[in-house]
Amino acid sequence: MKTFFNLIFFLFVGMNLKAQTYGCTDSLANNYNANATANDGSCIYNSANVVPLSSNLLPIALDETSGLTFWNNMLWSLNDDADNNLYAIDTGNFNNYTAYPLNEPNIDWEEISQDDDYFYIGDFGNNVSGNRTDLKILKIEKNSLLQNNPNVDTINFSYSTQTNFNPTAINSTDFDCEAFVITADSIYLFTKEWISNHCSVYSLPNKSGSYSANFISSYNVNGLVTGATQIQNSRAVVLSGYSTVMQPFVLLLYDYQGFNFFSGNKRIINVNLPFHQTEGIATVNGLKYYLSNEKLVQTPINIQAKIHEIDLTPYLSHYLNSVSGSFDISENPYAINIYPNPTTDFINVKWNTGVKVARIKIFNISGKEVMNQIVTEKYFQIDIRSFEKGIYFLSVNDSVFRKVVKM
Repeated sequence: MKTFFNLIFFLFVGMNLKAQTYGCTDSLANNYNANATANDGSCIYNSANVVPLSSNLLPIALDETSGLTFWNNMLWSLNDDADNNLYAIDTGNFNNYTAYPLNEPNIDWEEISQDDDYFYIGDFGNNVSGNRTDLKILKIEKNSLLQNNPNVDTINFSYSTQTNFNPTAINSTDFDCEAFVITADSIYLFTKEWISNHCSVYSLPNKSGSYSANFISSYNVNGLVTGATQIQNSRAVVLSGYSTVMQPFVLLLYDYQGFNFFSGNKRIINVNLPFHQTEGIATVNGLKYYLSNEKLVQTPINIQAKIHEIDLTPYLSHYLNSVSGSFDISENPYAINIYPNPTTDFINVKWNTGVKVARIKIFNISGKEVMNQIVTEKYFQIDIRSFEKGIYFLSVNDSVFRKVVKM
């Protein structure tokens, strides 16, 4: 009997060790490790270049286009100057558009994002002197916008790491921003860092109020990040940007842990559009993307504002196909319940699904994994008494995320 229990013990230990074999798990990478079962973000890739499938002029009204998102079969964009309109653009004919005025000042609108019910506009451009104290994100109810009576809330914020507000020279700050994505309860900012050429991620709630945006992590992109789009039902975000010599690129972030976007695969794809100041990015299906660039006239350069289509299928289809069949109940918020939340000691997890086995992980706000276990019951309890107070994220089979607050 003792020998039997020893055998079972070593089998479980071996399974646990195998589950914690970290390495590069992306088959497209140069250092792919077929034995790795957990991605440690170490993947290294060959340089790559993509040629646009098409390029189309934008209307003159959008010469300063500075953000892009796709909703209701239209591309939505905005300008980064005094213009306070949102524009819905017909993808069948880019000259056809509808302007939706907002009764809000445009100090420096730089990005547009969305969730099911709201558009979010980032009035957080900060490259002129780096010392703005009125950074904000406008939250616009979609239905009210379509009725030309926009209901707008304001989310004010500052960077938790910025302590010096002395003015800088133009384009000489690391506290500029032109990109963000929205989750169920949070906003994640991707900074445009003129000095370091890095990009940092900060988080804040997506509800109206005033907040200090929490620093999560940073990555050396060797360029300036200008836009972001999130691929739904997967751990994947694609950023747009350009280098200091105006070489546009897209940065693919996928298979990351929690909401630490730089903890997974990071691959830069150059876009064959020299001297184009790409500003916005949007996708319909996670494989084909729209990129926008604003007008740039600096002798001898004369680039008009355009919309470009690029195909990232060779670089992302293998990953998206691998997660498309994963346990995903994100479209039904009542299919999984976590309670009580907030809590001080235990959380109860219950779901209503046909899946019999699930891997449950918990990550802290920095994306560090603090729990990883297999469960076979549709109701179970997790002891978090040893956790420090703060915000955590619980994942089910690496695809469904729920926020947990430890008080």
